[in-house]
Amino acid sequence: MEQEPVTDGARTRHHRHPIPLRLLFAGLGTLFVLLGVLGVFLPVLPTTPFLLLAAACYARSSRRIYHWLLHHPHFGPLIREWREHRSMPYRAKRKALLLIALSFGVSIVFFMPGWRAKLAMAVFGTLLAAWIARIPSRDTPPRP
Repeated sequence: MEQEPVTDGARTRHHRHPIPLRLLFAGLGTLFVLLGVLGVFLPVLPTTPFLLLAAACYARSSRRIYHWLLHHPHFGPLIREWREHRSMPYRAKRKALLLIALSFGVSIVFFMPGWRAKLAMAVFGTLLAAWIARIPSRDTPPRP
């Protein structure tokens, strides 16, 4: 395994895999990017984890696409923030929590049949929100 510097100052391992394995990683990376893009519009689908998986797959299959993803104006900052600091921007976290509350609330009130399904949806939404809330943010505004 060789290590090469990436232009943003971080280091990543690029593996020399056989072509079928590189194609598999490239296909998975593409799938994860598509799911991440869908997650921008569907609050139940998380964006950041899929983009992180896509970056990991492309690091093993295509340096060009990996570089593009790291320097994409919308996706790159999220990936770099996680890679460098294991954190999530405060605005992204706040937006995610708000959209989870809205989408799960509307789904529970208007679309879920029966109290068991509503309860399951509420529990899942609460667990998802708690998981996102626990991710640190380096840019959290100071409390008054």
